[in-house]
Amino acid sequence: MARIKGGLNAKKKHNRVLKLAKGYRGARSKQYRIAKQSVMRALASSYAGRKQAKRQFRQLWIARINAAARMNGLSYSKFMYGLKLAEIDINRKMLAEMAVNDAEGFKALADIAKSKIA
Repeated sequence: MARIKGGLNAKKKHNRVLKLAKGYRGARSKQYRIAKQSVMRALASSYAGRKQAKRQFRQLWIARINAAARMNGLSYSKFMYGLKLAEIDINRKMLAEMAVNDAEGFKALADIAKSKIA
């Protein structure tokens, strides 16, 4: 039986990596070995970045809610505790949206939270 050389498969593998490295600077987009390292790192960073984005958005929402709550005479933790006691179940994303775009609605929630705490 004739020997089969693996050149075609290797070429496919190299091209797949080089395609992912398109736009990288210098040897990172031209040479397979260096491109492979850059692509591996980029993929790992993008995975981590997707997790960090979720954390950063939650952090932003909490900062916005805290600022709006303090304008209504409450701290963030007391505001959230008051909402919990009032059995108002709104997620932080929506509360932050209200804090920015609907000050009157947020004030109403803050008043409810204040009444439940006191």
